[in-house]
Amino acid sequence: MKILVLNCGSSSLKYQLFDMTDESVLAKGICEKIGMEGSFNKHEAGENEIKAEIVMNDHADAIKIVMNNLINKDFGVIKDMSEISAVGHRVVHGGEDLYESVVIDEKIKKAIDSCSELAPLHNPPNLTGITACEKLMPNVPQIAVFDTAFHHTMPKKAFLYAIPYVHYKKYKIRKYGFHGTSHRYVSARAAAMLGKPIEDLKIITCHLGNGASICAVRNGESVDTSMGFTPLEGLVMGTRSGNIDPAAVLYLMEKENLSSKEISSLLNKESGVLGLAGIGKSDFRDIEKAVGEGVENARLALDIFSYRVAKYIGEYAAAMNGVDAVVFTAGIGENAPGQREEICDYLTYLGLEIDSAKNNCRGKEIDVSSEKSRVRTLVIPTNEELVIARDTIALIKK
Repeated sequence: MKILVLNCGSSSLKYQLFDMTDESVLAKGICEKIGMEGSFNKHEAGENEIKAEIVMNDHADAIKIVMNNLINKDFGVIKDMSEISAVGHRVVHGGEDLYESVVIDEKIKKAIDSCSELAPLHNPPNLTGITACEKLMPNVPQIAVFDTAFHHTMPKKAFLYAIPYVHYKKYKIRKYGFHGTSHRYVSARAAAMLGKPIEDLKIITCHLGNGASICAVRNGESVDTSMGFTPLEGLVMGTRSGNIDPAAVLYLMEKENLSSKEISSLLNKESGVLGLAGIGKSDFRDIEKAVGEGVENARLALDIFSYRVAKYIGEYAAAMNGVDAVVFTAGIGENAPGQREEICDYLTYLGLEIDSAKNNCRGKEIDVSSEKSRVRTLVIPTNEELVIARDTIALIKK
């Protein structure tokens, strides 16, 4: 069976085509700047890598380009679209009601749309991708896999905010958590690497990228996570502030005469390491370069990032009354050995110690713990698309 996995962002579309007989990737790519000038597609299939500027007015145009690539006579990997058994869609927010992967129908689409108020940057393009696929592939099952679903197991003591309970009941204001498919994948891989049942383990997973979150996984279930009502809460990120005193937000709005939209933009798009480093860039590679050039605030930005990550790991070790393994994943987690070492230097009190030589690696699955470390430190490349493909095939078989 061949499964197409789609991840629609506000102006992008990532995709992978899996052959689920052996879970191999037949083709993958990305469409960028959809609806903008200079839109382009990058497509990889085997040894073929094609990058071309193509006008894409909307996600429907992008999906047509993806399908044309897959059946292209020169570099295509299937004869026609009938070879695709189903399409798995990443949907960011499922709210309280959508906490399992589901076959999409009209009722599910309405439920996804109702969550758009909670994820205005993510759910609308997710829904656009679903609608476009339904039109272009009318007889192919469409499956929704939710970013928030893995965190449905959090207890109330972890997900409720200390505001009047009536506002939770009326507006569903609570912690939802995100990056669920990533935390789910790497925690399962961690158990496999340790050779123990996940039901017997306490694992802290650190998804560290431009967006970043940490999750406490006990007995295979999420019991707490750093992102909250929105993906703004928690760690310092590329452009997001993470945790901040709400009174400071109100104070800043008053002093700068900012509207709610303007303060939201400031906290989501102008803060984080971008705002701290002051070099006009949020990519950690650029900030590390600035550190090498002696930019003091760039060093400060990385120090604050590492400090916050370490604090959350300590918090979740306390929440689970112990920890067996700490996992690093995503762009920074997988590819920034310096940041990993800085974070782990805070955690020696847990009995965690890494081997610097082992830790000097990028993008591979490895245990970087020292021989005497009581807590294992693992680097595991995430694979959210494979999780979506697995859930998709399980549902259509069922």
